Amino acid sequence: RVPDLMLLDIEMPRMDGYELATAMRADPRYKDVPIVMITSRSGDKHRQRAFEIGVQRYLGKPYQELDLMRNVYDLLGIARVRE
Repeated sequence: RVPDLMLLDIEMPRMDGYELATAMRADPRYKDVPIVMITSRSGDKHRQRAFEIGVQRYLGKPYQELDLMRNVYDLLGIARVRE
């Protein structure tokens, strides 16, 4: 089954978030799945690399739950999150 959306971190065991996002973009089954990267690495070089790979949203930790939900709902085409 293909997921509706993926939440990734850069720092993950065995495979980092960049590697997983790259593999997803190379696989026809997963190439269109929206990716949100949530990470403590907030530098521009990390953000730029993620966007070059095809990550749609990049959130720094700590993040606000409402910000995450707005991004998820936007990517999935769901009506706006109540404030």
